[in-house]
Parts: sequence; C-alpha cells; structure tokens
Amino acid sequence: MTPTAYGDINRLLADLLVRMQAILGEKLAGLYLYGSLVWGDFDPDISDIDLLTVTDGDLDREEFERLEKMHLALLEQYKQWDNRLEIAYYAAQGLQTFRTARRQIAVISPGEPFNLKDAGYDWLINWYVIQEKGRKLFGPDFKTLIEPVSKEEFVQWVKQQVEEWREYVTHTRYSRPYQAYTILTMCRALRAFETGEQVSKRAAALWAQARFPEKAGIIRQALEWRQDYRNQAIDHEATYGEAVKFVGFTADFMNKNAL
Repeated sequence: MTPTAYGDINRLLADLLVRMQAILGEKLAGLYLYGSLVWGDFDPDISDIDLLTVTDGDLDREEFERLEKMHLALLEQYKQWDNRLEIAYYAAQGLQTFRTARRQIAVISPGEPFNLKDAGYDWLINWYVIQEKGRKLFGPDFKTLIEPVSKEEFVQWVKQQVEEWREYVTHTRYSRPYQAYTILTMCRALRAFETGEQVSKRAAALWAQARFPEKAGIIRQALEWRQDYRNQAIDHEATYGEAVKFVGFTADFMNKNAL
C-alpha cells in the first residue's frame, strides 16, 4: 500500500489497517485518508494524518476498548505521530442519515483522547472533503457509501461554521499556535466560500494574501506562528486580538457577499 509519498507514513497506515481488521473483522467497511496528505502541502514536521474509518454499525464497548488500546500501542511504536493522528470511526448507516439523525462517532485527535460523542450534520465538511478528495485505503469508493453532499450545501455550512467561530473566539483564550490555526482556518473558509473548494491551510493562506492584500501581513504572521509552534517564550495574549479580528472580518465578508 503506497497511498502517500512518504514511506514511513505508508508503513504506519498499512500497520494500522491490519490492526483495525484484527479488531473489527468484517465490521470494518472502509478506511479513507484525507487532509493535506491527499490534497498537498503536507508538512512532515507539523501536519496531522487524517482518517475516517467506516464501520457496519456502531462500535460496541469491547470494540471501543480494544481500539483504544491499539491506538496507544501504535503510537508507542510510532512516537513521532503521537498527538498528530486523527481517526474517526463512524457507521456506514450514519452516512446515509446524517442530515436528519445524529449517531455515535468515536474520535482520537490531537489534544483529544479516544472518546465517544455524537455526530450528524455538523460533520458535513468532513464528509464533503472525503467525498470529493478522499483516498481509499480499504473498502468501496466513499461516494457509494454517503448520501451525496452538494457544493452549495458545503459552502452554506462553511458560512454557518464561521458565524459560530465569531461567537466562540471571543470567549476562548488560547495559545498563539492555535491563533494561527484560527486565522488559517478562516483563510480556508474564505477560499471555500468563493470557489467551493477545500484546500490546504497553506494554499488557502497564499490565495487569501492575494485576494485580500490588506490582510496579507497577519496571514503571513499566522504561517510563521504555525511553524514556530514549539516556541514557548512568547506572549500569547499579545496576538490574541488579531485572531478575533480576522474571524470577524471573515464572517462580515461572507454576510456581505452571500447570495
């Protein structure tokens, strides 16, 4: 299996698939890679590995616990990917009903231990990205599993998510690397709003610098902050307001230019 240009990641993905099959057996319906490893601009130093595992039905308690132990053992072996692996487990049945019903999803992601929550329409962006650009590692074509998501529906949900960020960002104090994440996520939202396409954070940032030259400076800084995430000798509070302003700018632009 050579789904990426990185031999070490291909070995990890192959190992992960074998371990999933040992636990889930025929219940494993599909495994799909998405994110920067698929659409480009993957940075081996800071980027995450994004995966969706589709199952035939929800996970039971025993399966959840075995997968939890498996993740810990995997990351012990592949230490460089600790806190940089995002895997969601979702039932194939939910991909047909996510607009009208919420269903259990199990997720491990950076800063978040393996846990259960519920998911539905709020995961539409993920489903759209995998539908359009996901790479199959196991199972059928993802488009055969999901009730299709249109570009218009995707763009509308992006706009709604930005409005929610406007409220969220004013009540949450967080580090400068996460401020960078916020600004670059807004660049991606702006690109999606105008083109209907989801691209990498870096590609979205370069596009936004050209599209909104008055914001080129803060976007450039966000790219620098993202690379400098290990630096602890900084005043996180000093730049927090820039992230708040950029979210407001993004939301206002979308409201003004909505069809």
